[in-house]
Amino acid sequence: MKYQMKTRKLRTAVMAISAAALSVSLAACGSSGPAGSTSAGSGTATMWGLTGGNQPVLQKSIEAWNSAHSDKTIKLDFFANDAYKTKVRTAVGAGEGPTFIYGWGGGVLKSYVDAGQVEDLSDFIKENPKVKDRYLPSVLKNGELDGKTYALPNNNVQPVVLYYNKEVFNKVGAEAPKTWDELMALVPKFKEAGIAPFSLGGQSKWPDLMWLEYLVDRIGGPEVFANIAANKPDAWSDPAVVEALTKIQELVDAGGFVNGFSSIAADSSADQALLYTGKAAMILQGGWIYQGMKKDAGDFVTSGKLGFTTFPTVEGGKGDPANVVGNPSNFWSISSKATQEEKDAALEYVKDGMFTDANVQDLINSGAVPVVQGIESKLEASPDKEFLTYVYGMAKNAPDFTLSWDQALTPAQGDAMLTNLDQIFLKKITPEQFVSTMNATIGK
Repeated sequence: MKYQMKTRKLRTAVMAISAAALSVSLAACGSSGPAGSTSAGSGTATMWGLTGGNQPVLQKSIEAWNSAHSDKTIKLDFFANDAYKTKVRTAVGAGEGPTFIYGWGGGVLKSYVDAGQVEDLSDFIKENPKVKDRYLPSVLKNGELDGKTYALPNNNVQPVVLYYNKEVFNKVGAEAPKTWDELMALVPKFKEAGIAPFSLGGQSKWPDLMWLEYLVDRIGGPEVFANIAANKPDAWSDPAVVEALTKIQELVDAGGFVNGFSSIAADSSADQALLYTGKAAMILQGGWIYQGMKKDAGDFVTSGKLGFTTFPTVEGGKGDPANVVGNPSNFWSISSKATQEEKDAALEYVKDGMFTDANVQDLINSGAVPVVQGIESKLEASPDKEFLTYVYGMAKNAPDFTLSWDQALTPAQGDAMLTNLDQIFLKKITPEQFVSTMNATIGK
């Protein structure tokens, strides 16, 4: 059965910055191998991927490709999420990035395009219609900037989900919160039971952002961030931003997050572990952590102890409760600094090595929803059907799917936002100070 996404408005910061921009802000800490598109030798393309999540699937795909294409091989190295952002930006800026540049879409990609660091793939798409036709159209457009294609989706749709531990919810006689007031009312219940209401990988900073993204959307609607991404003067001064930051600090004051959250790293999956070991009742995280929990805590997932739902509504808020934030997909761009042989090898893989039947099934088996058409029956047949169809529905039915803000903004703005949001969670600055600081980054 052909798998089509409903026509919907997919707003991203990119689309606010330009017609449909795509951001490539990656993540990470190193694994192995020197930087540079020519580090693997003539004819060999280089690729940097991220640890966790889709790592086994990508590795299997590359191994299969190399086995069948000894003249167009790919050298793959993996990096952890957090340190990679700096590493890849530095490498690309110096013209020494990998052949395949992994990203999300938004302001970072725009910076690469503006600097002439990535290839225009528009002609490649026109000459290979089967590549274009494989994708969900609304996801594919996130690789476009000013009507040209600079990046192609490479894995799965990743909305941010509110996960909860059904076992500890049953222990205190609670149900998943549907409103912000209900969420706040759960905090003392779990604290009295000796359970942290929410896990949070605060050391990594970017998990903090999911709270701000959803609260701003629920309070003010997606237009608030669209104005920020469009660099409108004083856009951060929108009342929805101040109210969202205030609610975050109220949740911190109430003891809503696990003790020591600022020392917990998301890269190590320590935040997930608190959920499935029953030390925390809930976690707001990306759809990608389901893969990690399935791998590390299979019994928790298969026994029905894992619950998942949408972010609560806020009384009087303007945002549609069906709106989602997160990542439409991850993407590959091709370095313009690579040799012609490396580019040829990379494009051959994009055309014939990605989203093969085996690769699509591997993604589904890992607990992910591939961003390709015609897979509905495969999702229905999966043992992870409940989660996969839920995530698919979130994306398909969302009136608005906003790209993660740190990817949508320019690198300078994104870094400043995460640094100052960390200070909000630590109660070291006020919402008003956050707004003033961020207004000063507009246009940078």
